[in-house]
Amino acid sequence: MSASLNKVQLIANVGRDPETTYNANGAAITTLSVATTSKWKDKNTGEKREETEWHRVVIYNRLAEIVGEYGKKGRSVYIEGRLKTRKWQDKDTGADRYSTEIVADVVQFLDKMNPTGATSRPGNEPSTPADSQNMDDDLPF
Repeated sequence: MSASLNKVQLIANVGRDPETTYNANGAAITTLSVATTSKWKDKNTGEKREETEWHRVVIYNRLAEIVGEYGKKGRSVYIEGRLKTRKWQDKDTGADRYSTEIVADVVQFLDKMNPTGATSRPGNEPSTPADSQNMDDDLPF
């Protein structure tokens, strides 16, 4: 039997403040929009080029609460998790739609957040001791 691996690691920037909701059991669910940017020099023209990719990240339980509190727009973040594709139906057309997201089990902020909420990037220490947490056992699926 062959083995498989579904693992994602990102160093990205938070694109907007996270959104936290709670399910019927009271467990927190936070969604986070993050961006990764690739930069290179075009070999033909010599121009500097840039491409930004946006990622939807979903976080559950206690880690979701922490990210909801500290994951402000503009922060630099390390995320570790797995890919999950969801199927849903468009309300207007009834057509099947798919979206792929990252289910995070490790989130670590790479910059410091000062009391005013602004961030600085002198090192890569987490802003709180609880910024990094493994939640494998608490995922709902």
